[in-house]
Amino acid sequence: MTVRAAPARPTAPPVPTARRRNRAGRIGVHAFLTAVSLAFLAPLLLAVYASLRPYDETSEHGYFSLPRHLSLDYYRQAFTDSGMMKYFVNTMIIAIPGVLVTLFLASFVAFAVARLRMRGGLVLLMLFTAGNLLPQQVIVTPLYVVFNRIPLPYWMSDSMTMFDSYWAVVAVQIGFQIGFCVFVLANFMRTLPQEILEAAVVDGAGVWTQYWRITLPLCRPALAALGTLQFTWMYNDFLWALVFVSDGDKLPITSALNNLRGQFFTDYNLLAAGSVIVALPTIVVFLLLQRHFIAGLTLGAGKG
Repeated sequence: MTVRAAPARPTAPPVPTARRRNRAGRIGVHAFLTAVSLAFLAPLLLAVYASLRPYDETSEHGYFSLPRHLSLDYYRQAFTDSGMMKYFVNTMIIAIPGVLVTLFLASFVAFAVARLRMRGGLVLLMLFTAGNLLPQQVIVTPLYVVFNRIPLPYWMSDSMTMFDSYWAVVAVQIGFQIGFCVFVLANFMRTLPQEILEAAVVDGAGVWTQYWRITLPLCRPALAALGTLQFTWMYNDFLWALVFVSDGDKLPITSALNNLRGQFFTDYNLLAAGSVIVALPTIVVFLLLQRHFIAGLTLGAGKG
């Protein structure tokens, strides 16, 4: 009589070592990115937290103590005491035309360099890129002298010159930002299929049609990403307005925070509330263009 051995029970296949390593690597990457995000958000969160508390409470217990009273009174006071609405309008007068004109002119140059195969296109692109390496402080004095000598009619400038007008600040913003936009758009346009323009040429499309109706719609992610960055940079700039604008009623929103500083005493909780209000428009613009902004930053990430 023969005895048969019981069949072995099936065992679960072992988890591959590579899969465990990949999982551990993803956990480590997520932990690192979370820590970096919190580090960048910490000043903003602290400013929001301080703006909701009275200054007497924070001076007595410290900024990292538990709150005993929270309110939005500082936001109302910061908005009214600094006259922010007037400065918001001034900033939009500078930032919106500056962003639109910069993207329009940069897309023109990028299209000519990347799609029309013009002679000297590479040299032109290098010149635009090299302009970004020039420190802004170097040409403050020459621009100050030049803008004081450029005449403008009274309906364009109260000073009858380009100095002390929005035109000076907008012109400088466009001049310094257009090089970066040309560099980004030209490299993006080179990734577009050349067959699209060739088919348009066969159908009788002119240069303007190739630019306006074919190329620009394909550049929407790049334009949205650049528009978000340019608006943030122009909105937060204070140097050029401080140099070229002498009338306090024409200064941008960044100068409104100075109105919240006292001569002998500064309520930093009130200043924090004003800073949060000033930062809100850039956050709104990013949220509105978030999908296109992220798509513009990840362009070409999957290409070999």
